[in-house]
Amino acid sequence: MKRIFTHLLIGVVFCGISFAQSGTEISVMTMPPSVVTTSPKAGDLAVNPAVKEIRVTFSKDMMTNNQWSWVMMSKETFPSIAGEIRFLSDKRTCILPVKLEPGKTYVIWINSEQYNYFKDENGRSAVPYLLVFQTK
Repeated sequence: MKRIFTHLLIGVVFCGISFAQSGTEISVMTMPPSVVTTSPKAGDLAVNPAVKEIRVTFSKDMMTNNQWSWVMMSKETFPSIAGEIRFLSDKRTCILPVKLEPGKTYVIWINSEQYNYFKDENGRSAVPYLLVFQTK
């Protein structure tokens, strides 16, 4: 666990150096978007299996051109998709219609290193986010 934290810390510092060296001003507008909330919440151990959608809300307005990266870690831990993926009119919340099963753990990357189609209106990919939850 300590080793993982060290790598994350180095990544954050490296990111800051990268922007400083390129002369880009650091601001909310120049930084990539990030996940601010999900439903179900990450780490929830008692999600009702009757839930029909997964929602992710980003920190910035996003491109809503039918490109996204709900990324599968494995077939066993990814929910069955039960409809059309869409953004709400707020341009920050994306809906993944799902069919969940009881007593199951779900693992979904929202963007990943390889798949990063969730992008803000300026084309910056959202920071990858790991959503893990369990149904009752």
